[in-house]
Amino acid sequence: MSCGTCGVSGFAGVVATAAACAETHEPGAAAGPSARPVAASPARPTTLSVAAAGDLFVQPALTAQAAADARAAGKTGHDFTKILAAIAPMVREADVAICHVEQPLARPAGPFTGYPTFSAPPALADAAAEIGFDSCSTASNHTLDYGEEGVRRTLDNLDRVGLRHSGSARSAAEAATPNVFDVRGVKIAQLSYTFSFNGIPRPAGKPWIANLIDVAKIRAEARAAKKAGAEIVLLSMHWGTEYQNQPDQGQTGLAAQLLASPDIDLIIGMHVHVVQPFEKIGDKWVAYGLGNLLVRFEDGSPENTQDSVIPRFTFTEIAPRNWRVTALAVHAIFMAYHPQARLIDVAAAAQRGAHRASYAAIFRRIAGYVNMRGAQAVGLRMAR
Repeated sequence: MSCGTCGVSGFAGVVATAAACAETHEPGAAAGPSARPVAASPARPTTLSVAAAGDLFVQPALTAQAAADARAAGKTGHDFTKILAAIAPMVREADVAICHVEQPLARPAGPFTGYPTFSAPPALADAAAEIGFDSCSTASNHTLDYGEEGVRRTLDNLDRVGLRHSGSARSAAEAATPNVFDVRGVKIAQLSYTFSFNGIPRPAGKPWIANLIDVAKIRAEARAAKKAGAEIVLLSMHWGTEYQNQPDQGQTGLAAQLLASPDIDLIIGMHVHVVQPFEKIGDKWVAYGLGNLLVRFEDGSPENTQDSVIPRFTFTEIAPRNWRVTALAVHAIFMAYHPQARLIDVAAAAQRGAHRASYAAIFRRIAGYVNMRGAQAVGLRMAR
């Protein structure tokens, strides 16, 4: 997870590096052969890794867990880092890691609400940044649950913790500026679109506030991102039929249309609350649905709604400024509800502990969903 010039912290690092490398002289001395040489810039990479996670979808029971974790640590408010801790290594090891904030972020004192109108504590943004995410998509069917104020508050909090974002905006100018950021000298863009706002209209005269799926608009934004210097364009799509592991015809049709664009390099899907397959279309990949990374449905809900995956895509520069995924490893993740809400690295849990057999079965289930469209035969592997 290291965007070299992402956000405030990245800029500060650039300034510090520049200061450290500046030439020094005695007062009044002229620069010349005796001056200390400036350190060479790191070589531009030929491979980059991208990790992606599914919906950060917070129900009131998960908010209560985060509050309990904060109290146990002697803090006020909410702490989601304990819930997320198991995925930190796989997120931080990637060159860039992207997430999906499904619902608006509330004021620090709330209210924190659940179905049908959702909001989560602003501490969710702090935890996402601390775990290692770099950029988050925000276009979802819940983006407008709290209207324009909810959009602004969400993006203000992401800015506060240094997380980049795409999918919603506070102004027309912000919406027209692609989310392009530097990763080890290579520019990457993240785009974000959703199929619906659950019937909530966008404010009059502000269609730019959040992105609805529109093939022509997506292609145009991807083209603008490439013109802005992006070499890799990641497209986050909030789409599909809830609780259905197989992608629907809308998803498969859109994936084929969008990946035919030379400006879109990868599609990452969210929304349906379960894991959906990966598919290679031509020489590009689509992950139809990563599942809910964070979730706390009612006890007795279908167990597969607790499944998710974190894929790690390795991009290789196959020609100047032309990148393709050349390796794909998928981590199986499970949201355990008891005794505390915690994410579980399924492969690790299947190898040790009292519940090895149960997690081995969960691993097989998730791997089966991932491979529903033959992804393992064309290069995907399940991380163990």
